[in-house]
Amino acid sequence: MHMTNLRPANENLSRSEAQQRSRTVKAQTYQLHLNFMSAVSEKPTHFGLTTTLQFTAVAGSETFLDYVDGIVEQITLNGREIAVDDAVDGARIYLRGLEAENTVTIRSKSAYSRSGEGVHYFKDPTDGQVYLYSQNEPADCRRIYPCFDQPDQKARFSVSITAPSDWHVDANGSLEATEDHGDGSATRSFTTTEPMSTYITTFLAGPYATWQDHYNGTTASGVDVSVPLQLACRASIAGHLDHEELFTLTKQGLDWFHTHFDYAYPWGDYHQVFVPEYNLGAMENPGLVTFTEAYVFTSAPTLAQHEGRANTLMHEMSHMWFGDLVTMTWWDDLWLKESFADYIGTLVVDEATRFTTAWTTFASRRKGWAYTQDQYPTTHPIMADIVDLEAADQNFDGITYAKGASVLKQLAAYVGQEAFLQASRTYFQRHAWGNTTLDDFLVILSEASGRDMQAWAEAWLNTSGPSSLWVETETDSDGVITSAVVKQQGTDPVTGKDVVRPQVLNVGLFEAGEGADAEAAEQVAEPARLVEAFEVRLEGESAPVPELVGRTLVEGRSALLPNQGDLTYAKVRLEGDSLDVALTVGLDSELDRATALAAAWNMTRDGDLPAERFIDGVVANSALIDDSGVLATVLGQAGVAVRGYTTKQQRTEIAQRWLTFLLTQVLEEELGSDRRLVFTRSLLYTAARVAELPEGLLDVVESWLQDKDTLGEELTWASLVALAAHGRATAEDIEAEHRRKPTQEAARGLREALAARPDVDVKKETRANVYVGKESDGTVLSNDYLQAYADGLGIDPAGKDQPEPAEYWEGIEGVWSSMSQGQATRVVEGLFPGAVELTDGDRESNPEIVRARTWLNDSQDAPAALHRLVLEELDDAERRLAAQAASSNA
Repeated sequence: MHMTNLRPANENLSRSEAQQRSRTVKAQTYQLHLNFMSAVSEKPTHFGLTTTLQFTAVAGSETFLDYVDGIVEQITLNGREIAVDDAVDGARIYLRGLEAENTVTIRSKSAYSRSGEGVHYFKDPTDGQVYLYSQNEPADCRRIYPCFDQPDQKARFSVSITAPSDWHVDANGSLEATEDHGDGSATRSFTTTEPMSTYITTFLAGPYATWQDHYNGTTASGVDVSVPLQLACRASIAGHLDHEELFTLTKQGLDWFHTHFDYAYPWGDYHQVFVPEYNLGAMENPGLVTFTEAYVFTSAPTLAQHEGRANTLMHEMSHMWFGDLVTMTWWDDLWLKESFADYIGTLVVDEATRFTTAWTTFASRRKGWAYTQDQYPTTHPIMADIVDLEAADQNFDGITYAKGASVLKQLAAYVGQEAFLQASRTYFQRHAWGNTTLDDFLVILSEASGRDMQAWAEAWLNTSGPSSLWVETETDSDGVITSAVVKQQGTDPVTGKDVVRPQVLNVGLFEAGEGADAEAAEQVAEPARLVEAFEVRLEGESAPVPELVGRTLVEGRSALLPNQGDLTYAKVRLEGDSLDVALTVGLDSELDRATALAAAWNMTRDGDLPAERFIDGVVANSALIDDSGVLATVLGQAGVAVRGYTTKQQRTEIAQRWLTFLLTQVLEEELGSDRRLVFTRSLLYTAARVAELPEGLLDVVESWLQDKDTLGEELTWASLVALAAHGRATAEDIEAEHRRKPTQEAARGLREALAARPDVDVKKETRANVYVGKESDGTVLSNDYLQAYADGLGIDPAGKDQPEPAEYWEGIEGVWSSMSQGQATRVVEGLFPGAVELTDGDRESNPEIVRARTWLNDSQDAPAALHRLVLEELDDAERRLAAQAASSNA
């Protein structure tokens, strides 16, 4: 494969370099003028830019600005012009002979992005309109303008943007002035911002549709707050944006934060925009928050999707204080904003909005992400050791977000929620507009709680891996409990040391009805009800539960659930009757049921529970689950178990039984209901990825396509992908649907469906294109389109695609060096040969496992971030083999 455009060797800024730079210089102000008029030309590549940066420095020293993929035309430092060739080296612009006060002005051209990093260029396939937006975190601001791109280099920003006069243009500050040039262009100027980091600067331009509203509120201490509100999205999907609900949520959130944080929203306007081809869920740019366009529901959404959007909205709003007002010094303390935002965002949804199941979804989905990430060989403490920017980019993971949030939920239980919120209020007051580290927060938390929090932090924030949690009981011959003890065990996989985590949790005693026992198996049993929950403060390896002594455990009907109410973060062990009850009749509380099923899923991933037993448990529990988010999560987990954790010999029978169950549920559920939608999504996703389907299933799918308007765009394309994967939809069929309704959703679906076809030549050509990040005609693939092709390549139910192993293992380092990190990650993860089978060998002998280990051993000089991706993909593959082994021994 041919690789070009290698990344500069000095692009990956190290922590030590950033620290040295901060000892040398301090940014004060940026004046930025961006000219986006080139965006309306045919296939634009760059936009014009003038950057003026004022900064202080150690007199006589030198420093460098970060600038990636830009064309520098002129540099003026303190009134003298500097030769561009002397200053520019790769991703850096060197400035020498500095004075105590400095001004540098740089005229340049910056590249439009198609990867969602920097200023992203998007042409709407529906109407041909062009849209621009920026995304910078953690360090893609340097793709837009020359800067000190590190979080502790805060400055004030004055921005002006020239763009077509009929476009909507926005930035962090409030719109201050508009100058119409009379030639179809206009320059908008924005108010100077408060001090903020480069990674949260943002720029927006295009014919966005907008909505306006206003918030008026009062802080707890009586300060009046007035905030102009705005929403925006692409014009072609404007009819789907439910602005009334979004404005309502925004006001509810601001009310909660003003009451509980008692610090007035500090950024002027509060604008929220939904943008296409977004790499993230959202980004907390002060005054102009960007969200994925997936939150504009162009197809029927579930209530869980509405709740998930509300959660993201509150997550980003909390960043206006946690992260934007007070910012981490370096990416080691990324958790200081992301864990807080994940926890607080869920708390606000639960306390301030119409959604009542936020913590249930959190227990099922967010913590599931955390448990998975925390068991990889690449796990790290919440307080991570981030040595450079590539490591920072990868640490936006399940540990930094969901584990950290889970630990903060436990912290609130441990010290009390009011102490936690009081610490937050003091934190904002003491460190407003500044940068902090973990110690800064712990000092304040100790003050608020009256406890020394260093030991707590050491156990929870500076160690890796989840602890295991279980209840041990002794009973007499009648089943009466004579002793009950909660135990925890944890070993930090990084250091090998035992970890004991102080925590507060509940142990729940549940009891099922008589229909749950073996003799009455034909009866339909009621779910096990909670008899009582007992609080336990676990400071060491074990703690007694004296309230359980004297209680009777009824054989086949009683269950004990450690972490009832999901207060703490640990892998819950369920054994014997407790596991049987959870997987047969289920628990009667949505949150506890989600906790128990999460425990069973962890056991399945660990190879301790055969896949078929977990799948049957999901079937048994599915009728009880009201929360569509939890239902989607457990159906997805069962689907993974069906496709990869069963043995080849079992798979056809189990898959057909699973798909028959899903189809039955689809047909029985009410048309338009959340449950029907969730079951349909799961059915189509699994049907595209298993070989032998129940007879007539694809006929049913084809029949759905006769009424695409009722089916909706999302399910239309999911149906076409499933049909394409089994040779029942041709390229002509797929392209005809794309022509019928040429939306962005269709553009993605088109590529996934085309790549999913069981044609070896199609797969080969598509794979070659993915490796170089281009279409067959040479057009650069956007992030969305690259992902769609990679997803389609991963759909191969018949197993016909047999790429040469060398193609991957000899190519990924070239991919890493020739693409941005985001794009390269899509390729490395998307094409990893992870569909291993136990019939080809176990963890030690399977040829794909051996190749991966060989590459890791032979590529010690490869970038650490690339090593991490391969290690995680390898771990998933090895778990697949271990789960298959557990299934074969069942």
